[in-house]
Amino acid sequence: MTVSEEIKREAVALGFQAVGISRVEDGTDERATRLGEWLARGYHGLMTWMAREPERRGDPRKVLPGCRSIISVGMNYFTGHRADERPGNGRIARYAWGEDYHKVLLGRLEQLATRIEAFVPGSACRCYVDTGPVMEKSWAQKGGLGWIGKHSNLVSPEYGSWLLLGEILTTVPLEPDMPGADLCGTCTLCIRACPTAAITEPYVVDSRRCISYLTIELREADQTIPEEMTRQMGNRIFGCDDCLDVCPYNVNASPTSEPDFQPRSVSLAPELDSFHQMDQATFLTTFRGSAIQRSRHGGLLRNIRTAINNWQATLQQAKGR
Repeated sequence: MTVSEEIKREAVALGFQAVGISRVEDGTDERATRLGEWLARGYHGLMTWMAREPERRGDPRKVLPGCRSIISVGMNYFTGHRADERPGNGRIARYAWGEDYHKVLLGRLEQLATRIEAFVPGSACRCYVDTGPVMEKSWAQKGGLGWIGKHSNLVSPEYGSWLLLGEILTTVPLEPDMPGADLCGTCTLCIRACPTAAITEPYVVDSRRCISYLTIELREADQTIPEEMTRQMGNRIFGCDDCLDVCPYNVNASPTSEPDFQPRSVSLAPELDSFHQMDQATFLTTFRGSAIQRSRHGGLLRNIRTAINNWQATLQQAKGR
């Protein structure tokens, strides 16, 4: 068994459903070039860290000196449950229904990195889950986990839109996998499904219009959501799945058996009225260990107020008919 095969076997044993390997080579990366163009348009909004040292995002060797390979992994987080969206309930993006995926994936990645360093003494590894200067979706596509869809998220032929990604940068030269082929074809369902027209063209998202950005990255209570966006937010209080939900490749998605991703009851049916009364201490207790804490107390309350206003506006419209 080769080192690459051994790594993949260990990754599966640790609970990763998808694993692929890509080589770090010289030359200009197309995705890095597109990142520069995206930043130049200001599409990153207030996510200033994305514009900080973009050359590091384009070259993993500037992150881990001597980096030769990247191991991309994916965990299926589709549970098969449906959100309870009866009037008066908010909507939370699926990835935040259970435990914080950053912690779930990172702990296992670190175990895998330790085993790699044992396989190849003298090697070095560095792990990331959505937090480091790594273009994770690009490397996942290069490693064969899927392709970057027109909504700019990874799509897997086996798991549809429901893979959470992590990666290990390593100095070990590993045998690469075949890159994933773009299978979107002429489909534009995700573009048409976006409530705020944030997908300005295929494969390009203006974060400043994206509901996930508006409800999560604008996390301070005094950061207001543009008025022209608030009605389109509907009942969404943390993130948005609309562009993912409509992807035809989700037809083949199977529910995960991962306990950490099973939804908490509060995530499936968050009651807007009761959430609106939540103080800081209750917020921290209710969402302990959840990615929802990323929005912070003030940001979540602002989102809830927006959802309540939209709900009340809908009721008023119904009465006027």
